[in-house]
Amino acid sequence: MFSKNGNKRVSFSKLETVLDLPHLAAIQTDPFEDFLQAKVDPDKRENRGLQAVFLQVFPITDVQEIYSLEFVRYIIEQPRYTIEECQERNMTYGAPLKATLRLVTRESEGNTSKVKDIIEQDVFLGELPLMTERGTFIINGAERVIVSQLHRSPGVFFDEEVHPNGKKLYSARIIPYRGSWVEFTLDVNDIMFVHIDSRRKLTATTLLRTIGFSSDADLLRAFHKVVEEPFSAKKSPNKFIDRYTAEPIVDPETGEVLIEGAELLTEEHIAKLIERKVSSVKLLDIDLSKESPVLPNTIAKDKKDKIRSAEDALNRLYSLIRPGDAPTLEMAQALLEKLFFNPKRYDLGDVGRYMINQRLGLDIPIEQTVLDKKDFVSIVKYLLDLRNGIGEVDDIDHLGNRRARTVGELLGSQFSVGLMRMARTIKERMSLRDAEPPTPQELVNARTVSSVIETFFGSSQLSQF
Repeated sequence: MFSKNGNKRVSFSKLETVLDLPHLAAIQTDPFEDFLQAKVDPDKRENRGLQAVFLQVFPITDVQEIYSLEFVRYIIEQPRYTIEECQERNMTYGAPLKATLRLVTRESEGNTSKVKDIIEQDVFLGELPLMTERGTFIINGAERVIVSQLHRSPGVFFDEEVHPNGKKLYSARIIPYRGSWVEFTLDVNDIMFVHIDSRRKLTATTLLRTIGFSSDADLLRAFHKVVEEPFSAKKSPNKFIDRYTAEPIVDPETGEVLIEGAELLTEEHIAKLIERKVSSVKLLDIDLSKESPVLPNTIAKDKKDKIRSAEDALNRLYSLIRPGDAPTLEMAQALLEKLFFNPKRYDLGDVGRYMINQRLGLDIPIEQTVLDKKDFVSIVKYLLDLRNGIGEVDDIDHLGNRRARTVGELLGSQFSVGLMRMARTIKERMSLRDAEPPTPQELVNARTVSSVIETFFGSSQLSQF
């Protein structure tokens, strides 16, 4: 058996070695190499680590879309000093990080715009601390290690609490890697609400209307089985009492709506149907002795709040998130898109998408790290099942629902913060343009990125001696 440096290792144990000792520092070195992709050709790097952070932030455009700063590649040069020299001189062991950026200038011609000028330059972004073979960093001459962080995994988690009257109340929480938290809750009256970023609540059906289930009938068909049954005054019509309608029942002659959808049929309703000679009715297949009418109850709350269409729901959502602003339909749709379906604003991460797929039995591609319509539908269905005694809740403190954020992921989040700040200053400088177009080097202030990285390595709780 040979050690890593090539020396022969002699074992005096009586038992034979069954398994070689693993390289325990690999939990530090492998994620860092994966983050940098330093050994990969710059034009062939995969969309992960530092490459993914750059692609998330760029391109950066000004308000009038005259200038556009695009990312081409990044280069990590050779370290200027060795590890021993850095320790002797109280310096940081690192290498210069440069990014090749391309500034595209456009000019408008009528309704179209054409490219006027392209400037491509290498821009220095600061010194990037490098990891030693031992999985440590040399920061100001001192050897430091970045501790992996154990945190709540992105995904969906179901929970329960007991109301003072003894009733179990269920909830579901979608935790993203980046973006707005969404929590579905059932209250004591069996009405389902949704909270976005812990703001004021709105009904879950209001949110579902914004993503495609605009009418009551659409909502009921998505979550319950609908049966069409013949109706006649001669064939015991009272058997339909205490059953829910699946869609509005209309007069066969005049087309007048007699009973709305999601209504509980009463004796008065039956008498009206007999009078108007209705021949068939579409009802929900719900056994009220075993199932709770959560969805009809929630739709009834919508009726009180006068939310009857997708447009009403979008306006309600907009007024909840942006109170005081007068909403338009386009603005409300754009806000919904930003909240859950824009990769720049919302990110479940590969882990979050995998966890949701596993928990709900979905087959959405791992690459899709934003929410999908199927996610919302499956979560509401699972909550309805929990209320009816089917399924299990999660233990949020179970280690299966937690994950370790390694050094590569922690550095990625720090670079993201630094580049976002840099993007804001670049936009400001673009708007303050002179007669001559600026260059990428004039637009970029490298200090914003390097200061974030220095603060993380120098004073973060995760950076230990």
